[in-house]
Amino acid sequence: MTEKDLMDRRFYPARQEARFSDDCPECTPQTQHPAYKLAFRDTEFLLREELRPIRFQLELLKPEMLLDEARVGSTLVMYGSARIPSPEKAQAKIDAAKDGSEYDQKVAQRLAEKAKYYHEAYTLARLVSEKAIIEDGKRQFVICSGGGPSIMEAANRGASDAGAESIGLNIVLPHEQAPNAYVTPYLSLNFHYFALRKMHFLLRARAVAVFPGGFGTFDELFELLTLIQTGKMRALPILLFGKEFWNRVINFEAIAEEGTISPKDLELFHWCETADEAWEHIAGFYELER
Repeated sequence: MTEKDLMDRRFYPARQEARFSDDCPECTPQTQHPAYKLAFRDTEFLLREELRPIRFQLELLKPEMLLDEARVGSTLVMYGSARIPSPEKAQAKIDAAKDGSEYDQKVAQRLAEKAKYYHEAYTLARLVSEKAIIEDGKRQFVICSGGGPSIMEAANRGASDAGAESIGLNIVLPHEQAPNAYVTPYLSLNFHYFALRKMHFLLRARAVAVFPGGFGTFDELFELLTLIQTGKMRALPILLFGKEFWNRVINFEAIAEEGTISPKDLELFHWCETADEAWEHIAGFYELER
């Protein structure tokens, strides 16, 4: 490469400029002051209130670029509770509550009964991961969870046991939070903004499996239904696991009867109880081999 190369860039890349800055031999009050830092290396500057639009942009770009580099073409997103125990820990959940109140015991029993959904989430993730579908040189239906415990752990664990990589979209919360051990490290992404995290869940989603959950799961499910209902997003398979649970906590039929949604909106999701049922619906939707 010479000064006369036509295709050579005329300006140094930012990484090299940063090295020039580090190698500066002068140590003066001016060079040591925070004002002298290169703007893109000044964390305190980037955290200022006025820089929120830039942080939004960075949180949109970083996951998008990393997933592109990882050749992730599409995802199977799996939403669900962070509290449902694995089948191995279901009895321990009941035992831990035996000295508690009647309410605590009842809740522990109900959560333990939902351990079957941990198993189905694991089974679906493993089943899909083992298929290792590649299209246009990119991996399709890569498992993507919220990166946390319970149903999310089951999803990443199923992919891991199939020998596949999987994505975890974690989020910074006031209480202690860490990715589950089954997320592929270089696909373990962390977010500050819920809105950007939810956007990345759906940017590559080609199917979404929704298991029993709480406010977070409700939020993710209803935003997805709203996007499709309003035509902002094209239809895709939404697999709603646990008809008994969902009909107990949400009266979908009543919403339609009240006239605030159309009866046809109830066709936006598909009821299922097992991983096999879920894959059958996904495969049918996309005309894939079973």
